[in-house]
Amino acid sequence: MAFDLIIRGGAVIDGSGKPGRQADVAVSGGKIQAVGSLPAAEAAAVIDASGHVVAPGFIDMHSHSDVTLLDDPGGESKAHQGVTTEVTGNCSYSPFPAGSAGPKTLREQLGSLLISNVEWTWNTLDDWASDLESNGVSLNVAPQVGQAALRVAAGATENRPASPDEMREMRRLASEAFEQGAFSLSTGLSFAPSAYASTEELVSLCEAVARYDGAFYATHARTGAGKHITMIEEAVEIGRRASVPVQFSHISITDRRFYGDGPKMLALLEQARADGLDITYDIYPYTAAGSNFNETIPLWVQKGSNDEYMARLRDLPTRERVRDELTRAAGGLRPLWDTWQVAYVGSDANKGLIGMTVEEIARDRGVEPEEAVLQVNLEEEGVVSVVVHNRAESDVRYFMSQPIAMFGSDGRAVSPDGLYASAKPHPRFYGAYPRVLGRYVREDAVMPLETAVHKMTGFPARRLGLRDRGLIREGLAADLVVFDPNAVMDRATFEDPHQYPDGIAHVFVNGVAVIADGKHTGARPGRALRRGQ
Repeated sequence: MAFDLIIRGGAVIDGSGKPGRQADVAVSGGKIQAVGSLPAAEAAAVIDASGHVVAPGFIDMHSHSDVTLLDDPGGESKAHQGVTTEVTGNCSYSPFPAGSAGPKTLREQLGSLLISNVEWTWNTLDDWASDLESNGVSLNVAPQVGQAALRVAAGATENRPASPDEMREMRRLASEAFEQGAFSLSTGLSFAPSAYASTEELVSLCEAVARYDGAFYATHARTGAGKHITMIEEAVEIGRRASVPVQFSHISITDRRFYGDGPKMLALLEQARADGLDITYDIYPYTAAGSNFNETIPLWVQKGSNDEYMARLRDLPTRERVRDELTRAAGGLRPLWDTWQVAYVGSDANKGLIGMTVEEIARDRGVEPEEAVLQVNLEEEGVVSVVVHNRAESDVRYFMSQPIAMFGSDGRAVSPDGLYASAKPHPRFYGAYPRVLGRYVREDAVMPLETAVHKMTGFPARRLGLRDRGLIREGLAADLVVFDPNAVMDRATFEDPHQYPDGIAHVFVNGVAVIADGKHTGARPGRALRRGQ
């Protein structure tokens, strides 16, 4: 038979973690049809993969591309990395469900992270997925439902426990999202309104969705000064009490007083696993985080609507109290403001701040750094993205090398000339996966290549319960990446992040070339995936 495509002579690393082998891979109808020696086989298209690795397409276990793929449907920054599936809805932020609050209110509440020029018209996961697919998208998307969205949809935006009626509505909306194919329930317990939830509330929400096959709980935990142990303890407690697997998001140590405490944190995770809890984590390969100014603002200030939040920042007595709290710093750890760098603002008036640190902005304005944060946050109505240099390289290496680690970028799929064109986003938007393969595998030998590929493909596919992708096997979806193991490397930097990596030659999504000879084809074969597929 003639195939649609044969990739010949590559080193097939199949995503299982097993050693690679020389083999041909044949594709037809969007699926892998044969893997092995196929010298006589014919195909409409043939790629010579000699000297290259053929791997499953990378699954970004932690992305925030929920709405950027509507603005930039080519998802160039991720496609060029070899990513074929974006896992969205992380950190409690999903663009659904809107509930009785409606999509306009949901966007107003979540827009500090889910930045987009597209009007939100959807109410449910199905509505959002329909818009995504009808518009066309180059990558697959695996959606999670965010607990912050549930709180907004149910009207629970105040800094208090949810009422019984609000809890019933949140449980109903969470179940509805899972009926429509959501993979997990996510939290962002450092951000309002997700952070207003008690452990009891989170257990109740997880219990509502635990009955769905393959459901799990993904948590951006209650990070902050001195919380690197308690944040894991709470995640473990929720998983145990709700009888639901746990995915611990972007594990790290950001309190500089506790760098090197990774083994203590891992011991908690391993003990939980020994006790029967299925808990794993993801990590990105950088010593800098991506955040926004809201994460520095006390949670009591952010309650209610964004208009109410901004009104508090304008009120002089309230502003003085907020500035005082920022100066005193919760947990006794004042931010190093020279490590907080503005990455995105929406207004033209403040475009000149992009790339500047808070310390530099404060010096230019003749104010203290805390006042500079409040000024800029108010001017930008709470939408200021930043890069924060706050991790130790040794901790990053330790966490990524562990068997229960998988990779996620914590970035967005964007285009260099799209929504973020004038911004300086975190380089993980463009470089996370090639950085692992080039720096940490080839140059520094932190882990074998087969292990790294497994952490990018088969392992996250197993967590998600994806039965039809994540491995190179006959009958599975043809999400594939062809890369040069001797050349692959990130090029994106903090100073110049809009740079595609080297060494990623070809990327196929559902059997269709999205990257061919290092160039984006413009094809949009991606799909909104659903749990249980």
